[in-house]
Amino acid sequence: MKLSPAYRLAATILHGFDEYRARFKDITQDASRRFRDAAWREAQQASAERINLYEEKVGDTLGRLKRTFHHDVLTHCECWREARIHYADLINQRLDYELSETFFNSLFCSIFHHRHIRNDWMFVYSSREGAAHHSGIELCRRQPVNGDWQAALRWALEEAPFENPFTDIDRDTQLGAEFLEANLPEAIVHADDAEMELLKNVFYRNKGAYLVGRIYGGGEQVPLVLPVLHGEGFGEQEDADPRLHLDTVLIESDEVSIIFSFTRAYFQVEVPVPGEFVAYLQELMPQKPAGELYASIGFFKHGKTEFFRALNRQVAKREDQFIIAPGVRGMVMAVFVLPSFRTVFKIIKDKFDPTKEMSRENVREKYRLVKRHDRVGRMADTQEFSNFIARQDHFSPECLEHLLEVCPSTVYLRDDKVIIKHCYTERMMTPLNIYLEECSEKEKVTILKDYGNAIKQLAAANIFPGDMLLKNFGVTRHGRVIFYDYDEICYLTECNFRHIPEPLYPEQEMSSEPWYSVGPNDIFPEEFGPFLFANVQLRKLFYQLHPELFDADYWQGLQQAILDGRVIDVYPYRNKQRFAGSAGQLVY
Repeated sequence: MKLSPAYRLAATILHGFDEYRARFKDITQDASRRFRDAAWREAQQASAERINLYEEKVGDTLGRLKRTFHHDVLTHCECWREARIHYADLINQRLDYELSETFFNSLFCSIFHHRHIRNDWMFVYSSREGAAHHSGIELCRRQPVNGDWQAALRWALEEAPFENPFTDIDRDTQLGAEFLEANLPEAIVHADDAEMELLKNVFYRNKGAYLVGRIYGGGEQVPLVLPVLHGEGFGEQEDADPRLHLDTVLIESDEVSIIFSFTRAYFQVEVPVPGEFVAYLQELMPQKPAGELYASIGFFKHGKTEFFRALNRQVAKREDQFIIAPGVRGMVMAVFVLPSFRTVFKIIKDKFDPTKEMSRENVREKYRLVKRHDRVGRMADTQEFSNFIARQDHFSPECLEHLLEVCPSTVYLRDDKVIIKHCYTERMMTPLNIYLEECSEKEKVTILKDYGNAIKQLAAANIFPGDMLLKNFGVTRHGRVIFYDYDEICYLTECNFRHIPEPLYPEQEMSSEPWYSVGPNDIFPEEFGPFLFANVQLRKLFYQLHPELFDADYWQGLQQAILDGRVIDVYPYRNKQRFAGSAGQLVY
């Protein structure tokens, strides 16, 4: 029996998806070995490879389609309508059906250049929308507490699939049990039915391994995350101790949410049933959108699909309009928001302010760099959209006028539609400069301390923000400072940090021009103060909190550590929470 072109089209796309999933799983499954061997550099490379993998496999499949099918077949929407039906049937029994739908969408959009976005021809909505599907696969392991929290924690650690032994599991579990007994709700601590539940698979990221689940009993429940690390310094010298320790215990929903933040690298974790896995995580973090959780476990393209569907639902409610983002308007990006959706939309302007010497492609490459790089909890993840379409009356007149004025090559009108050829989306935050104007004196100290920590942690990950102005940082609902303006970002090791030379005579110091030569990559940290803070009081306070940031020697030391191959520790929780915290480490 001769197969129709539409069926062969569907089968070819599914074959490409299977190739993608096989390689994705190989990279992910190898995370346990990388953790066992403390292969931190290799872990960074694997993370970037897995991110790049999606576009590579879409490109491979697109090439296969073009070699196999005539152009008229590939560009015939009715063929895609039939292919969609066949594809939905082919994936009907798959546990990762939603990921395969997104892969189909990627091929459709590649052929039609992100036009003709209709559910008849692609999966604007899932083929299982609203249907209840349960795989029957058990995701979790469970252990009754029976009043012995130390024994429950020992079960959690010993039954986890770690190949390295623990240095002192008695000490770890004792400290963990003491913490739980002191901090859990009374109803759980004393409940006869108290139980510990953990996802069977380990979440690996950077130098950490995380056991994730919850504790429940007495009619209540709290999330549970157990971060496991190697002994201090392991992987940096041959004779270091390859043993493990429990670094802390996390049971607050906000703390767990920060672990899964949109500002962090994606976890490497084996996920047997993506939809059920994400649903479980949402029970632990109800405020996290499904799209963010899909992205957090590596399925960032499907996270984009979930985001798009959620945005469509929100826009359809017509609760508000797109407006210009509050704060100082950018020199490179035009930024607008839908206030009820906690998201900002960023469009590259046609013309940049004179001080910005770069091209549109330079800006896009900076955003690609951030996507591939470890964001260490201090850079917002982005999603990239092409041919974004909305009704004209969904925009406030002022917002639409601004976009048409500064982005005319990217934003245009077609009948009653607004067409945006290219844009980025990020999670909405309060700009740091606005936050500092509105917060209390006590909050200023806290947020300026975190602002400095954000700069240090970015530097530890070999990132220099370039433009460190307050307006380029935001504050999350958890009070964390995040960098989100990437047009001047670069690798720290590309910078030349210098001390300002002493003037040879007074006239040099009084001159409006520098008395010393300045190269294109030269940076003088002593000049940061007036550049960052017009407010002298804030400047003095920041200097008291982070004096090392104004010293070129500090930056040069970080550069040398990176060049020496050291992967500096940056953990997603506060140093004071650690059972064996080290003041010299960059935490949270």
